[in-house]
Amino acid sequence: MTAETEPTTQSTGSCCSPSGSCHGGATDVQIEPTDSVTTVYEVKGMTCGHCEGAVSEEISALGGVTSVEAVATTGRVTVSSKAPLAEDAVRAAVDEAGYELVGRAA
Repeated sequence: MTAETEPTTQSTGSCCSPSGSCHGGATDVQIEPTDSVTTVYEVKGMTCGHCEGAVSEEISALGGVTSVEAVATTGRVTVSSKAPLAEDAVRAAVDEAGYELVGRAA
């Protein structure tokens, strides 16, 4: 048996439409610049959507932040920014929202 190195074509049985686009053309993926930094933090005390919004709003106000996703059920806050953020600035933002920054998630 020999291995072939020819490129394979995408089958029409995948999640993509026959035109090769996924999800019927709807955009559900955020593409960020290649020089962005993503950091996941652990925040203590979030219990609901309001908590998520308060934390997200305060962190979003920090310079260079491009996106924030807070998830109360896990206590995780994913922050994308143009450059690494100072942890004391993130801590101050979380404190301002009324919650406790535990630190970076493991």
